[in-house]
Amino acid sequence: MSIQSRQIKWALAVALIIVAATSARAQMRYARGQNVAPAFEGWERNPDGTINMVFGYLNRNYGEEVDIPVGPNNRVDLGGDDRGQPTHFYPRRQRFVFKVVVPADWDKNRKVQWTLTSRGRTDVAKGWLQPEWELNPGVYSENNSGGVLEEGNRPPSITGSTAQTLTMGNPATLTVSATDDGLPKPIQRATPNAATATSGPAPANADVNQRRRRAEGLRIRFIQYRGPGKVTFDPANVPAAYGKPMELTTKASFSAPGTYLLRAIAGDGQLESIHEVSVTVNAGGSAQSR
Repeated sequence: MSIQSRQIKWALAVALIIVAATSARAQMRYARGQNVAPAFEGWERNPDGTINMVFGYLNRNYGEEVDIPVGPNNRVDLGGDDRGQPTHFYPRRQRFVFKVVVPADWDKNRKVQWTLTSRGRTDVAKGWLQPEWELNPGVYSENNSGGVLEEGNRPPSITGSTAQTLTMGNPATLTVSATDDGLPKPIQRATPNAATATSGPAPANADVNQRRRRAEGLRIRFIQYRGPGKVTFDPANVPAAYGKPMELTTKASFSAPGTYLLRAIAGDGQLESIHEVSVTVNAGGSAQSR
């Protein structure tokens, strides 16, 4: 074998090693230690003519929940840092998390920026009135893995506990109730038989959307949206059910004093509604509800 041939084979071997290492790195999943990146989801117009700029985020960790207080590392550049953005970030992609309201006559080229800095990295999401980015209920459903929005479906309605003040060490008892219109309807899964086992075209009444839609019914869950410590919910959710109102009572425990913002989310598998409750946890003194 010539020296040139050996050099070529050696170069190919090194190239293969580099490619394999790069591929493995790209497929690596990190449980913790990664940053959180903001995302602009789109915009929508309110009945009064004002406009919502809608944002979500990607927590690149698969396990770690990250906290970034409002301030230089978590800010929206619109009349102050705080525009209702989250400070507690759950793992992976979380869509349609909060909305920044702007006037009806908002300049279509003016941008709203949400900036997050974490793990030594700064990311910026910029939102403006690009026509292709206008949101509607169908877009929400598709991006929530609900598939094509079922005709007539409306978001669930949800009500619940009001703000509370308590002493550190005492849990908050929170109750929320939700109702829904029964849509999307449960998927009718055909039972295999001799007639359907043969090859041929799908029946005319087959639900072409059933492979993507979450056929789960009405569901309620609690999440932490803001706060200086960790919140534990017991329980955090209730099993989904069709065709009846639902109620969830949970005990929320707090790891540190301060003011927390909690969210109860009611979803039907395609659309969601939220109820927020503020809880103030004092280091000492008497507890009271207001």
